[in-house]
Amino acid sequence: QCDLKGLWRNELGSNMTILATNTAGTFSGSYHTAVAATNKQILVSPLQGVQQHPSAKRHPTFGFTVQWQFSDSTTAFVGQCFVDHRGKETLETMWLLRDEVLSLKETWKATR
Repeated sequence: QCDLKGLWRNELGSNMTILATNTAGTFSGSYHTAVAATNKQILVSPLQGVQQHPSAKRHPTFGFTVQWQFSDSTTAFVGQCFVDHRGKETLETMWLLRDEVLSLKETWKATR
């Protein structure tokens, strides 16, 4: 079974801490990115998410959002947790980041 609770580190050096998932599958935590397109100091940022109930699925899907504390943007992540035959858990995710823009005309450049 996959348990999202704990400290996760990606290949770029970003760290994510997920607190316990409740019975509804929701969780919270924090994200400290090692990669950002800003000159501002990178700060630890809060995250909120939801996971399929882990007892129902061996490789559950999940999603979470991060509200960046150092920029006017939000990122949504979706992914799935995989467990290999040795019990090692791996999170495979994709993300979309939305920057704040000042007008509807600029919306084309707001999502990465």
